[in-house]
Amino acid sequence: MTTNIPSNANVYTALLKADLTTQWRNRRASILVVLVPTIILLSWKGLVDKFGGAFVLSNCITVGLTAIGLMGYSNSIARDRDKGIFQRLRVAPASNWTIMASRLTVQLLMIIIMTTVLFIVGYKYDNISMSAQGYTIGLLTAIVGGAVYLSLGQVIVGLIKNPETVNATTRLVYFAFIMIGMFGELGVLGKEIGEAVKWSPYGTVKHMVGTGLTPSAWDTHTTMALLVTIGYTIVFTALGIKWFRWSPK
Repeated sequence: MTTNIPSNANVYTALLKADLTTQWRNRRASILVVLVPTIILLSWKGLVDKFGGAFVLSNCITVGLTAIGLMGYSNSIARDRDKGIFQRLRVAPASNWTIMASRLTVQLLMIIIMTTVLFIVGYKYDNISMSAQGYTIGLLTAIVGGAVYLSLGQVIVGLIKNPETVNATTRLVYFAFIMIGMFGELGVLGKEIGEAVKWSPYGTVKHMVGTGLTPSAWDTHTTMALLVTIGYTIVFTALGIKWFRWSPK
């Protein structure tokens, strides 16, 4: 008697459907991830004339990317691992990469949805208008930037096994990134911290997305920010894979 082993494509499709269903059932958390940067975008309407639409919009997108990677992705991974879902999936005929790929695909969709919502809100309520090329490159740079925070979330969930501790840690890191990043960009925290913020994950992603929204302003600094962002992602991904454990024990 022969057993038909499903292909990786079929396994991936089944896992993706399950992960999308889970994401939909937890849609309140997804709404909050989109709501926070939207509120910031609305409240920063007065800064559009002073700093420009790309500056305001890129900051808000970066806030949303941070929330998706740190609080959305890492907490879901920690919760499912604690419930033993990963252990059961590894017993099934599913490759490790298909298990993680389906979850990353869901987060990619969240990044696209969040960025699109901010584009619409920025246009409708803050009168921020970019070219079609700007919106396209801005979305692509947001996806690249989102990879940094997804990989950083992987590092946190790799280092910490307890889901409650993961939740507390990601909230703390999220708060630090947002407060230091935004106020550092505005020059409130001093010149030294402002310079450090420029090359932090927050600063490189924000600059890359902001310049992506205005492609004519792309320069050497932006290219360096892109390379540094990719470097962060590679390092965080390598550490996250190395330290990650499928079992909560």
